[in-house]
Amino acid sequence: MRSLAIFLFSFIIFSCHAQLKTNDAVPLQEEVKNYTLETVVDGINNPWGMAFLPDGSMLITEKSGILYHFKNGSKTEVKNLPAVYNRGQGGLMDVVLHPNYAQNGWIYITYASTEGEGTGGNTKLIRAKLENEALTQIESLYKCEPNTTKGQHFGSRIVFDNEGHLYFSAGERGNHFVNPQDITRDNGKIYRLNDDGSIPKDNPFVGKENAKEAIYSYGHRNPQGMAVHPETGVLWEHEHGPQGGDEINIIKKAANYGWPVVTYGIDYDNSVISNEQTKSGIENPVYYWAPSIAPSGMAFVTSDKYPHWKGHLLVGSLKFQYLELVKLDGEKIIGRQKIAADSGRLRNVVQGPDGFIYMGVEGKGIVKIIPN
Repeated sequence: MRSLAIFLFSFIIFSCHAQLKTNDAVPLQEEVKNYTLETVVDGINNPWGMAFLPDGSMLITEKSGILYHFKNGSKTEVKNLPAVYNRGQGGLMDVVLHPNYAQNGWIYITYASTEGEGTGGNTKLIRAKLENEALTQIESLYKCEPNTTKGQHFGSRIVFDNEGHLYFSAGERGNHFVNPQDITRDNGKIYRLNDDGSIPKDNPFVGKENAKEAIYSYGHRNPQGMAVHPETGVLWEHEHGPQGGDEINIIKKAANYGWPVVTYGIDYDNSVISNEQTKSGIENPVYYWAPSIAPSGMAFVTSDKYPHWKGHLLVGSLKFQYLELVKLDGEKIIGRQKIAADSGRLRNVVQGPDGFIYMGVEGKGIVKIIPN
């Protein structure tokens, strides 16, 4: 009887672990150290987002709720920031400039907010202007609801496409069997808005009964990287999977990206979330990581300063503490290489207007990659 019990226990554990597939199709290459690293902004514990102003200065979000303006070698805390709900993975998140910032001065920010229905917080998008080191003319553009005290999966990244539409991501807030597949609910979505927060008339769910009309795509888990391809203008995204199954996706209008109906990973208690990795009507990822790297931040390299990286994709790894060069052939992943190994938890990566690559590293600040 004891032998049978041991056999059954072993079978169950094996069955659960068997769901955690490895992806060895594109092996990770070790780094080629043809660069040096320089810390340009220090003393920031969790530098989530960064945006470069026309004068060469920089706005940097610290997750705990501080917006820094780094200029002429010193950083100043920007005043009049809305109250930030700093809990778990939520806090002050992304910051980007309007494509015509030089003309209109608009700055866009996502953060966790307690406003709205329910206890706790959820992801909110605002825009504002910077005057005398303070935010002014603050406008609320979108607030995900309802609030929850759960600490996981707020997202959030912001990008503009070539037509001036704004996209931002919000994770499913730990409610994965309810939110991501339901377009009547927020969370687990990528949203598409006009720059003033209004809904584009050609959004996929405009006029659909009970739908959140700002939704552009759904079935997402926790997207913490988005970037527009510099040649095709198409939106790329990556998101955290559970144990295994972090994904890179090309975002399509009205598309369902499957969470939690399909997944390449298992839950943190080793239980099975889904036995399916693909399904009709659900978009397959361009690539998935197994084991997970915990991706955060995403940028295409267009700069001539990095000839061997140009045309490829950069993704930060929180888990393994390196920057990953994802080599592309069109929409196919053909190679992966470590950059800046053992630098720390990589929260963000941006190509600056000067052509250099900047990384947000937890516990350090902003680090610049200088080619040799």
